[in-house]
Amino acid sequence: MLTKAPKGTKDLLPEEAYKWHYIENKFKDLCELYGYKEIRTPIFEHTELFQRGVGDTTDIVQKEMYSFQDHGNRDITLKPEGTSPVVRSVVEHKLFAGPQPNKFYYDTACFRYEKPQAGRLREFHQFGVETFGSNDMLADAEIIALAQDFLTKMGITDISLRINSVGCPVCRKEHRKALREFLEPKYDELCDTCKDRYNKNPMRILDCKSPVCQELVKGAPVMLDYLCDDCREAFEDLKKNLDSLGVTYEVDPGIVRGLDYYTKTAFEFVTDAIGAQGTVCGGGRYDHLVEEVGGPETPGVGFGLGKERLLLTMEACGAQIPEPSDADVFIAVMGEEAKGAGLKLMQDMRSEGIKVQMDVMGRNIKNQFKFANRIGAAKTIVIGADELARNSFAIKDMESGEQIEVPMEEIINSLK
Repeated sequence: MLTKAPKGTKDLLPEEAYKWHYIENKFKDLCELYGYKEIRTPIFEHTELFQRGVGDTTDIVQKEMYSFQDHGNRDITLKPEGTSPVVRSVVEHKLFAGPQPNKFYYDTACFRYEKPQAGRLREFHQFGVETFGSNDMLADAEIIALAQDFLTKMGITDISLRINSVGCPVCRKEHRKALREFLEPKYDELCDTCKDRYNKNPMRILDCKSPVCQELVKGAPVMLDYLCDDCREAFEDLKKNLDSLGVTYEVDPGIVRGLDYYTKTAFEFVTDAIGAQGTVCGGGRYDHLVEEVGGPETPGVGFGLGKERLLLTMEACGAQIPEPSDADVFIAVMGEEAKGAGLKLMQDMRSEGIKVQMDVMGRNIKNQFKFANRIGAAKTIVIGADELARNSFAIKDMESGEQIEVPMEEIINSLK
């Protein structure tokens, strides 16, 4: 057990880490282009935050949270999603009192106890974007456009956007009533979890993963038929904004998302590139979550995007991530005096931002060149007794094999 990672977790080895660096840097750059600033929240929070924010009828709260009591008998939970901690931070630091909107992005680890599968682990990593303070559907459209822009830049082509409105507390009452009437004759066939949801929040039944429940809800009343005037107008505004932004979408009444805090807009980017159709990115509007956590009325909208699933989808779509070399330059040395000169040169080069390595294994000169090839060095500098005597070093181009001699004092400028 000591030499095996816990089930649902995965080591990130160097041969994969560069791919993560690539998507992380691209996401950061794009968010900042859209005017979003980074926010970082703790890896664990008080359990009550997720019970109130995510909702006690969700699978996350009922089945999947990693919760425990700390040494001070406080109920603590490793965060299962990124939005609620950001909302807590907005309330704690009174960020709602400053100029609006507040626009944040984050890159965080999350934890859910669920069956590990392709692109879904118990410890997983998530990009997220949140906008606070705007009731305008332009904020929703911008969030969706950012997500599509990012997925496109990542080389994902086999993907589609589905949008829906899940209404508000006012119009949901009529939908819930109709949904319960529809499901009442089928109640005994529902899974135990959905029987509990029947009274608390029947809309969650539409999101159940049980094949039996999925079959039972076919033909169920859809929220779009019960929207109040405000929600219907907001949904039409969203579609107009997406049209203006050139974002292609499909209205899908079946999208309800897996969290209780959503209001009005709900959306998902889905693909079947890695098997059965699944969500790569999803989000929506949550106009009452800040109030639920203890702050003033502050509308919000955002999305979450799993990094593991993103990378799998990129691979399936043939997206290319450039693999970096371990060194731009390798210094090959022969003899103790040459080693001393090489060490000094190596430090001088690093201070100038040149990625450089030397042999630390005592290899002979032939094997040093083999190692330089293996780490992808573009140039190899050769230092031996003859080079020291001439006060100049040989530089070999590892691709062409061409070799030139450069005075010692000009070596760095020559490489740069």
